[in-house]
Amino acid sequence: MNDQTKIIEALTITDLTSFPVWQYTNDEGKYDETAVLPIKKTPVKNLTGRVVGTQVRLANNTNVWALIGNIDASNPRLTQHFLTLSVFRNGHWFTMARYHDFDANERGPRELANFLDLGVDEVFPIHYDIRPFCLGDHTALSGIITKEPRERLSRAQIIALAVP
Repeated sequence: MNDQTKIIEALTITDLTSFPVWQYTNDEGKYDETAVLPIKKTPVKNLTGRVVGTQVRLANNTNVWALIGNIDASNPRLTQHFLTLSVFRNGHWFTMARYHDFDANERGPRELANFLDLGVDEVFPIHYDIRPFCLGDHTALSGIITKEPRERLSRAQIIALAVP
């Protein structure tokens, strides 16, 4: 591996403070699908194939480190349904499933709250703002992650949204 290539689960807070934006290598012949490389110059123009490491604010006003992915910098609605959130605590990452993910019952909002050793209402809503790291629509780059989706789409609607 390149000395700056890391498996995403191995990213540390030091990595994120040094380089907030990381891009998947997509070189499955050499690395697995979770290998990422830092983007050295920000703000970037898009976040396709990238994650942003930043602090998010929980409902109880606590800041925690998170990785945010699947952001479409020009489409807030797409971001609302596809945004991914992984939160760091005690040397480990927890990735919360979205409402339409197959494992939403095992990795949903309640499980994220348990991982953080907090009640669900102490965690949600979660506020994020990645505008310093990417150019684009501010409503896609900053917002609120709620415990229940503002809009719940059917599987067919999710697919239609993902594949224009």
